[in-house]
Amino acid sequence: MFTTPRQLVRTLVPMPGANVPEGRMVELPGRGSTFVTDTPGPTPDSPVVVLLHAVGTTGLLTWFPSVAPLAEKYRVITLDQRWHGRGVQSEEFSLRDCADDAVALLGVLGVQQAIFAGFSLGSIVAQRVWRQHPRRVAGLVLCATTDRFRSTITERLFHETMELSMGGLRGIARSRAGNTAARVAGRVLDIDPPDVHEWALSELGSTNPWAVAQAVAALGRHHSRPWLGRIDAPTAVVVTLHDKVIPPARQLDLARRIPGATVHDIPAGHASCVLEAEVFVPALVEACVTVSARVHDVPRTARR
Repeated sequence: MFTTPRQLVRTLVPMPGANVPEGRMVELPGRGSTFVTDTPGPTPDSPVVVLLHAVGTTGLLTWFPSVAPLAEKYRVITLDQRWHGRGVQSEEFSLRDCADDAVALLGVLGVQQAIFAGFSLGSIVAQRVWRQHPRRVAGLVLCATTDRFRSTITERLFHETMELSMGGLRGIARSRAGNTAARVAGRVLDIDPPDVHEWALSELGSTNPWAVAQAVAALGRHHSRPWLGRIDAPTAVVVTLHDKVIPPARQLDLARRIPGATVHDIPAGHASCVLEAEVFVPALVEACVTVSARVHDVPRTARR
């Protein structure tokens, strides 16, 4: 019998059962609009956690297994980063803009400070949030990430090739047809999904492939090592020990360079936020609790 790609995914990719929170489009003044979910915590003054997603995915696709467990203690916010899902559309993609978008959202939602938690690309953006807006960062939770790419010959060749390729493809990525197609594909809440596989496939398809390439090229230019030692916000690093994308040694090296960072290692890979959620989510919650407990104990020196 012929097996379709969707049937193959259902068979080979176990998806965690979790409620997908509803969201809405939010206008960021002077920047554009993005899709946001805002799940209340147990009390009106619960600490706020902003979740920043991985490359090529969306806020919900990376974080849907984590939202409900975190919401037992925190107000939990997700957003689609620019060029992803229903995120801000712009002429160029930059990590700096992604960080500014996240802080602009705090302003719209009336939030002064938040713990910024990121996975992979999201952790790179979280680092930049502290670099650009230290006073808005109550703490950082950095998952499956590094302080720089292009540290090996293979990585340098990959990112340099990607950057050159993007020069010719940028027009396609910015095209009205491409952006419209991405947004139409991203209207996933029109699906009535008790079927998590169907929802996840639609969510994954909501990001233009050229946008993914642009984001990967931007990651290749990231280099936070010179200033990691100045991070003064309480920080936790979730290390994925079976990671084939970002070696655990690089993740641990990043943790050692951030003063006072705690390490929460798990026997899981780079897609563990969803595919090994039963291992990842408890470590994420633990990391957030560790950070929030230290928010008022760590002296802050970053004032720029």
